[in-house]
Amino acid sequence: MFRCIPIFKGCNRQVEYVDKRHCSLPSVPDDILRYSRSLEELLLDANHIRDLPKNFFRLQRLRKLGLSDNEIHRLPPDIQNFENLVELDVSRNDIPDIPENIKNLRALQVADFSSNPIPRLPPGFVQLRNLTVLGLNDMSLTNLPPDFGSLEALQSLELRENLLKSLPESLSQLYKLERLDLGDNDIEVLPAHIGKLPALQELWLDHNQLQHLPPEIGELKTLVCLDVSENRLEDLPEEIGGLEALTDLHLSQNVIEKLPDGLGELRNLTILKVDQNRLSTLNPNIGRCENLQELILTENFLLEMPVSVGKLLNLNNLNVDRNSLQSLPNEIGNLKELGVLSLRDNKLQYLPVEVGQCIALHVLDVSGNRLQYLPYSLINLNLKAVWLSKNQAQPMLTFQTDVDEKTGQEVLTCFLLPQLEIHPDDTERLDMISGMRNAVQDGEIHEYDNGDNEGRPEKETSRTQSVTFTDEPPGTDKETSQFVRQNTPHPRELKAKAQKWFSKGKNDSRSASTDEQDVSQTFGLDKTETDISIKSNDLPVGTAEEESQKFESVENEQKEIVPGTVDDNADLQSRNEPEIVHHRYITESNTDMETLLDMECSVTESKDRNEKEDDESENEETQRHVEFSIAEGTDYEGTGDSNRPNRLHRRDTPHHLKNKRIHAAVDKEKVASIIAQV
Repeated sequence: MFRCIPIFKGCNRQVEYVDKRHCSLPSVPDDILRYSRSLEELLLDANHIRDLPKNFFRLQRLRKLGLSDNEIHRLPPDIQNFENLVELDVSRNDIPDIPENIKNLRALQVADFSSNPIPRLPPGFVQLRNLTVLGLNDMSLTNLPPDFGSLEALQSLELRENLLKSLPESLSQLYKLERLDLGDNDIEVLPAHIGKLPALQELWLDHNQLQHLPPEIGELKTLVCLDVSENRLEDLPEEIGGLEALTDLHLSQNVIEKLPDGLGELRNLTILKVDQNRLSTLNPNIGRCENLQELILTENFLLEMPVSVGKLLNLNNLNVDRNSLQSLPNEIGNLKELGVLSLRDNKLQYLPVEVGQCIALHVLDVSGNRLQYLPYSLINLNLKAVWLSKNQAQPMLTFQTDVDEKTGQEVLTCFLLPQLEIHPDDTERLDMISGMRNAVQDGEIHEYDNGDNEGRPEKETSRTQSVTFTDEPPGTDKETSQFVRQNTPHPRELKAKAQKWFSKGKNDSRSASTDEQDVSQTFGLDKTETDISIKSNDLPVGTAEEESQKFESVENEQKEIVPGTVDDNADLQSRNEPEIVHHRYITESNTDMETLLDMECSVTESKDRNEKEDDESENEETQRHVEFSIAEGTDYEGTGDSNRPNRLHRRDTPHHLKNKRIHAAVDKEKVASIIAQV
C-alpha cells in the first residue's frame, strides 16, 4: 500500500504511493496530507468520499490520481494545482460539470470523466494538448466543441452512451486517433471526413440511427474492426472493399437486403456477423474471404447457401439458424476446419452425405427442421453434440442404422427422427391445449370401468389406460357413452359401501321413492315421526307368504351392511349383479309403522353380537360418515347445491335398544296379514 524511499539516515520515510481502494472511506484520510512533498500515486477508488478538502490539493507532486466510484458531487477549481498530474480518473461520481481551469493541467495524458451528469465540455478543455486517452462515456453530451480537433495527440476517444447527433468537422484533424467509440448515440449521418483518420483501427458505431455509410469509409486502410450493428442500414457501399486490413465486420440488426460485391475484397476478414437482417441471398463473393473463420447469418430469409461457401477453408463456425434453407450444397464437405454447424429452425429435409467429410465437426445443431434421417457418414466424425430437438435432454443420442427406401442408402435414425413440422403460431393447437386444461379443471375425465371388461372393443383392450377429455355438458345421458365414471374411493370403507348399497337401486316391477326420514329411522338417526305402509298397487292380494320371503331376503342382505360390519366379498359380488332394493312409500299409518319399525330394529342389530363386543364398541372414538342419495323429484330442504344434497354424518348416536340382545324373530304371519289388509 505504501512505497517509501529513505532520503537520509535517521529521517522519516517519504511515501510516494498510497492505495486505499475499497476501504469504505467517508473522506480523504488526513495522514495522506503528510506526504505532500513525496506522494506521486494516490488511489482512492471505490469509497464513499463526497468532498475533496482544500488541503488535498497541496499534493503538488501527484502524477496519478484515482477517485472513481465515489460520491464526489463537485470538482473544485483548485484541481489546477496538480500541474504534474498525468492520469486522472473521476468516473462514476456525481460531478455536474468540469471546471474551466482544468486547462492548466498541461501534463495530463489520460483522463476519464465517464458516468457523470456532465452536459458539455468547457471551452478550455481543448487546451489539454497532451491528452492521448480520453473517456467521456455515459454522460449527457449533446455536442462536441467545434475545435475539438485541437486535441491532436488523442489516440483513444470514447464517447459511448451520449446524446450526440453529429460530429464536428475538426475531428478529421485527429491524425493519431486509433480508437473511436461512438456507440449508443443518436447519430443519423456519418460525415464524409470520417475517412480522413489515417491511423484509425477501431470504429464503433453500433446502436445509432445510421441508414447509410459514406463511400469515404473505404479510405480507412488501417481499420481492423468496424461495428455498425443495431442501426438502420439498408445497404453497404461498394467501397467497403477498400478496408484491406479489416478483420471484424459487425452488421447485426439492420435492414440490409444484400451484400456488395466488394465484400469479397476483404481478404483478411475473419469474423462476419450479418444476423437479423433481410438477406434473401448470400453474395457468392463471400467465398473469396479465404481467411473467414466465423460466419453468422442467423435470422435472415436465406433459401440456399452459395456453392462458393465451400471455399472458406478456414471457417470453424457457421451459424444459419432461423432461415428458410431447404438444402445445403455438397461443397460444404470441403470445410475441413468446421467445428460448429448450426442450422436450427430451417426447412431442411436431408443433409448431404458430404457433411461427414467435415472431420473437425464436433457440434451439429439441426433442431427445428424436417429431417427424415441423418447421413450414415456422420459416424466418421468425433461428434460431441447432435441436437435434433429443442427439448433434447442430452447432447448425444443413440442412433440406429436404417435404409432409405428411395435411395437404398444406409442412414442413421433415432427416436427423434423423422422430425415433425412445428408451427409456433398455430392457434388451433393452442385452443386444443386450452380446452384440455379446462376439461381437467372441470373434472371431465372419463376412463373405462375397471369392473366390466366385456363390452370393451378388442382394439381398445390392447391399451393399458385410456383417458379422454371432452366438453360434454353436465346432464348428458351416460348410457350413450362407453365410458363409466367411477367415484374416487373415500378413505373410510363404510362410506363408500353404504353409498353403494343405499344410495340407488330400482326394482323392475315397481317404481318407488325413498324419503330421507325413512332412511334416518332405519339407521337410528334422530328424526321426527315416520309412518311406513305399502300401497295395494305394489303387492297383489294373496301373495303374503311370497312377499314375506322377499322381505326376509332383503333383510338378510341388509344385515351384512350394518355400519362397521360390511363384507368385502359381498361388495365385489354386487358389482357384477343387479341390486334389489325395496323402497317403501311413506303414509300416515301409525300401526303399520310400529310393526315394521320393530322389524327394522331387529335387522339393524346383529344377533350374534355379545355383551363384551357391545361394551367395546361404545368406547370406539372413530367417526362413521354415511352419505345418502335422494331419489329424483324429492324436495330436499336446506341444500345449497341443487344437484347434490348435503351429507348426513353419523357420529355414534346411541340407539334406544343399544346393548340389548334382540332375539325376537320376525312374525311372518303378522307381516302377511298387514300386506293382505292393504
